Amino acid sequence: MELRHLHAFLAVAEELHFGRAAERLHVAQSPLSQTVRALERELGTDLFVRTTRSVRLTAAGEALVAPARVIEAQVGIVRGIAQAAAAGETGRVTVGFGGAGGYTVLSVLARSLADAYPGIELDLRPQMYSGEVLDALTRGTLDMGIVGLPVPRGFATHTVLEEALMVAVPAGHRLVDVGAVVPQELASERFVIYPAEHGSVVRDATLALCAAAGFAPVVAHEAPDPYSLLAMVGAGVGVAVVVDSTAHLTMDGVEYLPIAGDAPTLPIAMAWQDSNPSPAVQTVTRVLRDVIGEVG
Repeated sequence: MELRHLHAFLAVAEELHFGRAAERLHVAQSPLSQTVRALERELGTDLFVRTTRSVRLTAAGEALVAPARVIEAQVGIVRGIAQAAAAGETGRVTVGFGGAGGYTVLSVLARSLADAYPGIELDLRPQMYSGEVLDALTRGTLDMGIVGLPVPRGFATHTVLEEALMVAVPAGHRLVDVGAVVPQELASERFVIYPAEHGSVVRDATLALCAAAGFAPVVAHEAPDPYSLLAMVGAGVGVAVVVDSTAHLTMDGVEYLPIAGDAPTLPIAMAWQDSNPSPAVQTVTRVLRDVIGEVG
């Protein structure tokens, strides 16, 4: 049994006239009659009583009308779901990110998607470093992710933030009264930084800042995430170079100081694979560009 058999049956059952049913379906009457006959042969019973003047349903035909309508309606639902998914109106998009800036960007994006495309679900994966996001995109376990620029070839990006670097110090630290920190003043400090193996752009920026100031930082502790890093700073373990969105994280015993002079910045972007075929990802990237203009 095929869907066309039920479609033909319902048209005749509702019109009780093969000619009108054929016009409704935009087919010739003879092929329509053959389709209904094929359904009757498959079911092993007549569905219509046919005379030269009228067509009426048999008991079997009357019993079939309701379930046939249910099947037709369900097929319509399935068709609508498939068409919406193909048009990028529904689907799940996994997004990796880390840091306070990522939360800010994704909250704006999620609100816009909920308004315009409620059928798209963002599956958020927090506390991921840039290197981890790029590895997951390459493996296909993520669709999109927040990363520091630049990125290798093969990734599409949209810059969403330009993060300034700051220094997080324990409350009462000697540099608090100085105001803006000259990087050379950090040479005697112990540092809390992110681990090397996860591909942190903030770690890379910390090492570059110290190198430009003429010293290599003394690492007192490696912290796996911003909250742990700030907790170590607040406990007096050391100082840390952070991005300015980190200042939105409230942590007892931590103060944030600007860096003097032409402080370096980190461009932050949403990245995805150029080759990702998902219509939902294409919709999310389009909304992202609409609600968050290219920065920088």
